[in-house]
Amino acid sequence: MRFADVIGNKTAADALLTMADSGRVAHAMLFYENEGCGALPLALAYIQYLNCSNPHDGDSCGECPSCRQMAKLVHPDVHFVFPVNKGPKTSDDKPTSESYIKYWRELVLANPYFKEADLQKAIGIESKSGLIAVAEARHIISRLSLTAVADGYKAVIFYLPEKMNQETANRLLKMVEEPPEKTVFIFITHAPEKVLQTIFSRCQSLRVLPLSKDEIAAVRAMAPKEDREEYDRFMELFSDLMNSIVSRDLYAALECGEQVASLESREKQKGFCTFAGECIRKIFMLQQKLQQIADIPEEEEAFYSAMADKCGKKFCSKTITNIEKVSYMIDRNVNSKILFCDLVNRMFLSV
Repeated sequence: MRFADVIGNKTAADALLTMADSGRVAHAMLFYENEGCGALPLALAYIQYLNCSNPHDGDSCGECPSCRQMAKLVHPDVHFVFPVNKGPKTSDDKPTSESYIKYWRELVLANPYFKEADLQKAIGIESKSGLIAVAEARHIISRLSLTAVADGYKAVIFYLPEKMNQETANRLLKMVEEPPEKTVFIFITHAPEKVLQTIFSRCQSLRVLPLSKDEIAAVRAMAPKEDREEYDRFMELFSDLMNSIVSRDLYAALECGEQVASLESREKQKGFCTFAGECIRKIFMLQQKLQQIADIPEEEEAFYSAMADKCGKKFCSKTITNIEKVSYMIDRNVNSKILFCDLVNRMFLSV
């Protein structure tokens, strides 16, 4: 992927270009973003630029052997790490990202702005939580100990390092702190506060900003049909829930909570929590008269304006906190019906 193909975040792209052109390439970077805002495309464009044999006009050429390999995600010196678990698409007892690399490539090539739930679905572990386990660390250390195939940078892109356990981090620590020459680690996180401090402290951080309204529309246009269908499904659930709450119809609101709890997997339920959190953020932005950064699609403006008018000033902050608690408890296998019933009750009382 070239920088020209990245949607939005020109300031971040320019910072990466300056770093590469000056020769001050950080050996470990942490890109932190709101889910789906383009950190992965930026990372891919950056690595492609570093390894391009004929960069010009502030971008990689897109035509040299290295660029062609990056375009297909098959560059021999670029490795990908993401949360995995045992599932029907691999027979490995202790799977690593390499066990699912075929499905990772298909997903990224189809839509590099995918979300965590899309990854879970692509590798067939929708009903499980992904983890970056110690087997992954051993695999990466083994790969990086080999001589580079091409005359460029070796790179490891970690997607969601917050899913890394302590043992994995300990194994990687020495490599991240003192990597082999011309080796780059890029960690892409949606929750920097959850990244283990031993990793976080050794990285140079780069904030990937939320996309504008037009950029969001461009990203949505890239998404496969099923992704757009999921957005519409979540939006319908959220709007029904909020309309029930502001109408003071507790029974209807609880019915909406039941529908969320009956989503087909825990990852889908967490996906709804993330979606709902973003929706609440938009309501909050409107209440603060910050329409210009609320990133609300035109067809949804009437709904969000009505919610901003009808919800109390403390509703958004309380609800965000409660949604985050629900997402946390889902990971700990707490009964979903209880969680979403409690969430609806708390939203009803705080509106």
